[in-house]
Amino acid sequence: MSILSADKIKLNVQVADKFEAIRMAGQMLVDAGHADQGYIEKMIERENVLSTYMGSGLAIPHGTNEAKAMIQSTGLAVLQVPGGVDFGGDEPAVLIVGIAAQNGEHMDILTSVAMVCSDEENMEKIRTAGSAEEIISIFESGMEE
Repeated sequence: MSILSADKIKLNVQVADKFEAIRMAGQMLVDAGHADQGYIEKMIERENVLSTYMGSGLAIPHGTNEAKAMIQSTGLAVLQVPGGVDFGGDEPAVLIVGIAAQNGEHMDILTSVAMVCSDEENMEKIRTAGSAEEIISIFESGMEE
């Protein structure tokens, strides 16, 4: 099972707030079999303790340490939010990448996603991508390096 696939990418999403975005990303992880339903609340819990906004329009919501037992496999869920959503950072998040990671892969995945998204050109391509395949291509090329 791929950690990122077209069924876990939503384009042109509009959300009322960061919690709706987190729930949407979390539900995609649950629907794909990466995590149990309870993982979504652990993602919300994490956000309430510490914002998952990384800067440059990127938020990477993920569960708390206690949520590890709820993760079945490593996966990503991506929301493209052209209008942005407030995650409490210096600018709205236009890209939300939900993460469920097993076996200590958490930091590697977080780092890889952050590296791909720290490139302004990649962020612009992701922000304006018209298909899930375009987003997958950007992440796969960036995560291989």
